[in-house]
Amino acid sequence: MCYYNGVRVTRAEHIRLLQLEKLIADYDFLGNPLHIGFDYSSHPVLKKKEGEANFDIVQMEWGFIPGYQKTRESVGKMRFGYKDESGQFHPPITTLNAISEELLLPRKIYRQAALSRRCLVLSTGFFEWRHVFPVSKKTGKPVKTAVKYPYHITVKDKEYFYMAGVWQPWTDQSTGEYVESFAIITTAANGLMEQVHNSKKRMPTILTDELAYEWLLGSPTEERITEIARFQYPAAGMEACSIAKDFREALEPAAPFTYEDLSALSVAV
Repeated sequence: MCYYNGVRVTRAEHIRLLQLEKLIADYDFLGNPLHIGFDYSSHPVLKKKEGEANFDIVQMEWGFIPGYQKTRESVGKMRFGYKDESGQFHPPITTLNAISEELLLPRKIYRQAALSRRCLVLSTGFFEWRHVFPVSKKTGKPVKTAVKYPYHITVKDKEYFYMAGVWQPWTDQSTGEYVESFAIITTAANGLMEQVHNSKKRMPTILTDELAYEWLLGSPTEERITEIARFQYPAAGMEACSIAKDFREALEPAAPFTYEDLSALSVAV
């Protein structure tokens, strides 16, 4: 799944992206090379202007908040888990990603958002883990516990790219706090991401410029929404490099790092 994302875009690129100079002020949050989903912090999202064939870059909270959650306290319990009065622990429910194949199924929390509140999540690269089972020197067989290696994944020849997303308005019924939250759509992994995210074999739904326009500003049918949501960006158009395991604490989290005991990825086609 996609739980780590990076966004480092210059002000000049903002202007080219939006073609509106008035929107370049006060976007320091676009200089963050690493957004960690489980921090549930703000992230740059392209949101359609109501009634217009245009859009703004806005800050939204990463982690879709369902309408049935009424207060921040209940949202916290959903995100981090909690113990009830009997001491039984209720595990957290993660809404950072929305599965494309289930997006429009009846009673799914993302259905209405996919129909009417689609957005684009801006990215300059995302992070994923590769699970490797080395051969034990004692038994000659693969070990049971995987060694995990982090990777930084980018789109070739693109300074930034778009991930399909859905967003949700939410108001805390006790305090009146209003926020907009979102989830990133995921699809089946392509040939490259099958090797990198080899535990779940998923990847974010990365869109071409044409599909991004249709997803954000078009009026697609339900069938077309599902088709776009399940789009696999070509593996040959992507790159992945291994990075240091402490990348979350590094000043340059995407800096390449070579592991002597890690086999290379096959060439993506």
